[in-house]
Amino acid sequence: MRKKQWLTGLGLGGFLMFASLDALADTATLNQAGTAWVLTATALVLFMTLPGLALFYGGLVRTRNVLSILMQCFSIACLVSVVWFVFSYSVAFGDGGSAQAVWGGLGKMFLLGVSPASLTGEIPETVFIMFQMTFAIITPALIIGGFAERVRFSAVLLFSLMWVVIVYAPLCHWVWGGGWLAKMGFMDFAGGAVVHINAGIAALVAAVVIGHRRGFPKTAMMPHNMTMVFTGASMLWVGWFGFNGGSAVAANGSAGMAILVTHLGAAAGSLAWMTMEWVRHGKPSILGIVTGMVAGLGTITPASGFVGPSAALLIGLAAGWVCYWFTQFVKQKLKIDDSLDVSPVHGVGGILGTVLTGVFAAPALGGTGFASGGTMLHQVAVQTLGVIATLAWSGILTFIILKAVDAMVGLRAERDQETEGLDLAFHDEKGYNLETGNF
Repeated sequence: MRKKQWLTGLGLGGFLMFASLDALADTATLNQAGTAWVLTATALVLFMTLPGLALFYGGLVRTRNVLSILMQCFSIACLVSVVWFVFSYSVAFGDGGSAQAVWGGLGKMFLLGVSPASLTGEIPETVFIMFQMTFAIITPALIIGGFAERVRFSAVLLFSLMWVVIVYAPLCHWVWGGGWLAKMGFMDFAGGAVVHINAGIAALVAAVVIGHRRGFPKTAMMPHNMTMVFTGASMLWVGWFGFNGGSAVAANGSAGMAILVTHLGAAAGSLAWMTMEWVRHGKPSILGIVTGMVAGLGTITPASGFVGPSAALLIGLAAGWVCYWFTQFVKQKLKIDDSLDVSPVHGVGGILGTVLTGVFAAPALGGTGFASGGTMLHQVAVQTLGVIATLAWSGILTFIILKAVDAMVGLRAERDQETEGLDLAFHDEKGYNLETGNF
């Protein structure tokens, strides 16, 4: 009897020992410092949308539409979070098997197989899921700036749901999930193509399909609250350190360099835009300097983990100059009412930064080298192919989704709703109840 108990105890002890060793094996590569940093970066990126982008966009629209923008940003954050859990994370980062080049499959729907012990690299997979979710949240939130002040709330929700599943998740897989662009050596450190070009072309297509706001371009449609714009823009700048620095997925020199070049790109973009405006109009403006900042940030994003400080300065200056001129071109020459300049700032900035990554990543210029393993010319060709693929994929599918949404619920607000303002028309609320003294 004692012998049997002894053997049972020995077996149980052995099992516990091996179970402990197995647990140690699962956590042996866990990097606690990296995990802590990505957790922090996740909070920073969500902070970019709520409240950063919401306040930035909210201040840019007219008084009668401020709450509609805040509501859209908030509801998109909620909706995309659920969609990411159900479908999109699997499509973006799952194992697609024989179809791995184009999508990740549905094997990780509802986060099947994900546990606290699951690792992605050296961090918990749960942390990676949440970090990438914040990128999926801000991208469709950026798009609403292209059609602000004239779209039904139901249409915004349906469009965002379809877009993040059909457009965003597969493109994310191509670039970051081991898809065909990644295999070619396409370089996009933190979302030049996945986020900025993707959102920029979608916003442009939406602005064309939906049409301009009533009164555009003859009626001036100035931002209603520049203090709100400045506050939101400042939050975006701070949050962007998590956006780019967190994309290193580690607490290391790559993350540090990404943050440094991000800051320099933003500063240079701000100064370039402010100078252009000052020379042309005689006075610099808050709207100009913060828009230049966003242009600099969007343009340095794809290059942030691959280039040095000097390159970041040049990229930021180019962003401020090029994006400034494109804002004039889109609205004045093309007469397209991209309400909050998403396509000329994020789209053009993303294209510029993605292509310049292929130049300034050269070791001779202080960069980390080319992912394609070829020459500068070859890397620029790969970058250009990635830009074209993103424009085509997002542009065509966005058009189809918009038409489908229009057929299902209708895109455009009614004339009287647009005149009254979307705040009252769709939410029965006002941002400012000035007539009652409730400031």
